[in-house]
Amino acid sequence: MSKRILKRSHKTGLPPGTPMYIGDNPAEAARITVIHYDETEVQEKEVEHLEECFTFKDKQTVNWINVDGLHAGVIEQLGDCFGVSPLVLEDILNTSQRPKMEDFGDNLYIVLKMLSYNNRHKGTLIEQISLVLGPNYVLSFQEREGDVFDPVRQRIHNSKSQLRKNGPDYLAYVLLDTIVDNYFLILEMLGEQIVAVEDELLSDATPQTVRKIHHLKREMIYLRTSVWPLREVITALSRDEVALITPLTRTHLRDVYDHTIQVIETIETYREMLASMLVLYLSSMSNKMNEVMKVLTIIATIFIPLSFIASIYGMNFYIPEVQWPWGYPVILSVMFLIGMAMLAYFRRKKWL
Repeated sequence: MSKRILKRSHKTGLPPGTPMYIGDNPAEAARITVIHYDETEVQEKEVEHLEECFTFKDKQTVNWINVDGLHAGVIEQLGDCFGVSPLVLEDILNTSQRPKMEDFGDNLYIVLKMLSYNNRHKGTLIEQISLVLGPNYVLSFQEREGDVFDPVRQRIHNSKSQLRKNGPDYLAYVLLDTIVDNYFLILEMLGEQIVAVEDELLSDATPQTVRKIHHLKREMIYLRTSVWPLREVITALSRDEVALITPLTRTHLRDVYDHTIQVIETIETYREMLASMLVLYLSSMSNKMNEVMKVLTIIATIFIPLSFIASIYGMNFYIPEVQWPWGYPVILSVMFLIGMAMLAYFRRKKWL
C-alpha cells in the first residue's frame, strides 16, 4: 500500500489524462494477442509489432485485442488509434480503480477485478481488468499474463458457438460472465478454509486459529470491495441507454447480475461466520480460564481450614496433643475428613 501511495504522489500537478502507471507490478514490455472472427472463420495470433493492431480498427469482424502488462507507451498508442479517451487510458494504468462503467458513445469502458487463488500463500490475488468495447472490437488490458479466459478462447474456435454468431458486445458479456463465474471458485476454496478453521476452533483452538480467522476476514474485506460495486456496473450495462449493447446481450447481462448478487450474499455470509467464529473463540478462551480459576479456587478453599489447623500446631507454646502418641495421626485424619467433606459439598452444589 505504501508503494502505491508513493506512486500516486508522482502525479501531483500533472494535467488530467496523463498516462502514468500506478501499481505494484510495472511491465517492461507488453504481450499482445489478437483474435478476430466471424461466423465462417477465426484467426488468432500474437502481435510482434504494435502497428499490426491498427488494421483491426476498420476490419468487419469481431476483433479481440488482449494486452498483458500495463505498459504506458503501448496503451497510449493503442488508445490513440482506437479513439479511447485519455481519461480512460489514465484509469487503465491506475490499478487501484473501483469497478465502474463509463459510456463515451463511440466506445464503452468497463473496469473490474479478476480474482485468482495463490496456493503457495493461501491467499487471493486481485488483478484489475479493463475492457474497452467498440463497434467491432473489444480491447482488454491485464496487469500480467495468465487469466481465466481460456474457455472463452476455446468457445471462439468452436464454429457452433453462440459467440461466433454475435457481435463484440456479446464477447464483452462473455468475458464479464467468465470473471464472475470464477468468483464462485475462489469462494469455494475460501469456504473450505473457513470450515477447516471452524472444526479446529471447536476441537483444539490455539492462537494460530485466531490468526487464520483474521486472515480470512481480511480476504473477505478485499473480496467485498472488489465485487460489491460490480452490481452497479452490470445494472448500468443493462439499461437501454447504452447503444453498443444489443437487447440479446442485455438479457444475458441480467443473468450475470443474478450471479453477482449470489457472490455478494455468499461473501456477506462468510463475513458473518468469521465474526461469530471470533466471538466463539473469545468465549471458549474465557470459559477455559473460568474453569481453571474455578479449580484453583476450590483447591485454595479446601486448604484454607487445613492451613488453619496446621498453623495452630506451629505455635511455640505447649499443646496437649503433642504428648499423645496418636495425636498427629488423629489430626491428619481430621484434616483429611474435612477435605473430603468439602469436596462432597462442592459436588452436591455441582461446582465440580
